[in-house]
Amino acid sequence: MTKSEKRIEILDVLRGFAIVSILLLHNIEHFDIYYFPQTLPGWMVSLDKIIWDSLFFLFGGKSYEIFALMFGVTFAIQLRRQAEKGHSFRLRFLWRMFLLLGFGVLNSTLYQGDILSIYAVLGLILIPFSGLKERTILVIAFLLLLQPVEWWNLFYAVNHPLEKISDPVSWTYFGYTMEYLSGNSLIKTIAGNLTTGKTAVLLWNWENGRFFTIAALFLLGFAAGKRQFFIRSEQKYILWKRIFYSAWIAFIPILALQYNLDMLITSEITRRSLNVILETLSNFSSMLILVFGITILFQKPGVGSRLQYFAPFGKMSLSNYVFQSMIGAFIYHGWGLGLYKYTGATYGLIIGIILTVIMGIFCKWWMNKHKHGPFEYLWHKATWVYYK
Repeated sequence: MTKSEKRIEILDVLRGFAIVSILLLHNIEHFDIYYFPQTLPGWMVSLDKIIWDSLFFLFGGKSYEIFALMFGVTFAIQLRRQAEKGHSFRLRFLWRMFLLLGFGVLNSTLYQGDILSIYAVLGLILIPFSGLKERTILVIAFLLLLQPVEWWNLFYAVNHPLEKISDPVSWTYFGYTMEYLSGNSLIKTIAGNLTTGKTAVLLWNWENGRFFTIAALFLLGFAAGKRQFFIRSEQKYILWKRIFYSAWIAFIPILALQYNLDMLITSEITRRSLNVILETLSNFSSMLILVFGITILFQKPGVGSRLQYFAPFGKMSLSNYVFQSMIGAFIYHGWGLGLYKYTGATYGLIIGIILTVIMGIFCKWWMNKHKHGPFEYLWHKATWVYYK
C-alpha cells in the first residue's frame, strides 16, 4: 500500500466527532420539532436552557462545517488517487453527487433538515473549481465566506436604517411543518418533509448564508486535501498550532461584537445582515478551533488513542447520519413515539448520549467485520459501477 493509499485516521476522527455532536444537537431540538413541554419542573426548565445554550454554543453551526471541510478534503484525496492510476475522477464525482442526492432525498423523507442533498448539489462546484490555481481557489473561498449577498443587504440597510422588516420567510414554512410532524401519519410526514419542510430548510439555509459557507468550506477543504494538510509533519504541526491560536484570537472579538450588537446598532434591518456575517465568521473561527484542537490532541500519546473512539463513527458517517434520522424521527415525531411532547433539552441530551453509546458499539462491531458502512458500501459500489 502506498503512502497516498493509507487512510488518514484524523479525518475519520473529525467526521466521527461531527456526527456525534450533530446527533446530540438533533436530539435536544427533537429532530426539527421545536416544542418545549410546559409540564416540566422549574429546575429542569432552567437546566434545559443551560444545556440548550451550551450545546449550541459548542457545536451549533460548527459540526456541519467540519463535515463540509472534510467533504472537500475527501474529494482532493479521491482526485489525486485516481490521477495516480491514470484516471480522471471528475465525471465519476458528478455521478457520485447524483447518488448522494438520492441518499439525501431518502433521508429527507423522515428528517426535513437533511444536509446531504444540499451537499450533493453544492459539491458540483468542485468539478470546475478544482482545476483552478490554489491561490484563486483560496480567494474565491474567502470571498464566499464573507457572505457577499449580505454585504449588499447591509449596504442597503445602512441607507434605509428605519425600514421595517418582516420575519424571515422560512419561519412561515416551519410553522406549517408542526401540523404533520406532530401528527400520527407517516405518509403525511413524508409528503410534508419533501415539500413544505424542504422548502423551509432551503429558505433557512439561504437566509443564514449557509450555501456560501458550505461552498467556501468545500473549496478550503479541497485546497487542504491537495496539500495533504492533515498528514503529520513537524512543519504542519507548527502550522496547525498557529491556525488554532489565530482562530482563538479572531473568535473572541467577533463573539464580543455579537453579544453587544443590540446595544451598538439600533437599526433592526442593519442588525439582521450584520448578524449573518458575524455568525458566519464566528462559526468558522470556532470550527477551526475544534478541528485543529482535535488534530493537535490526536498527536499526543494517550489522548490520541481516546479520540480514536470517534473513528468508527467517522468511517460510517453517511450511514450514521441516515440512521440517526430514522431513529430520531421515530423517537420524537408524532407518527412514532411522539416524545417531543414530554422531553426538554435535558431528556433529549440523555437520549442522545444513550444513542451515541449504542451507535458506537454498533459502528465498532460493524467496522471490525466490514470495510465500509452499509450506506457507504452501496455508495461505493454504485460510484464505481461499470468501472474498468
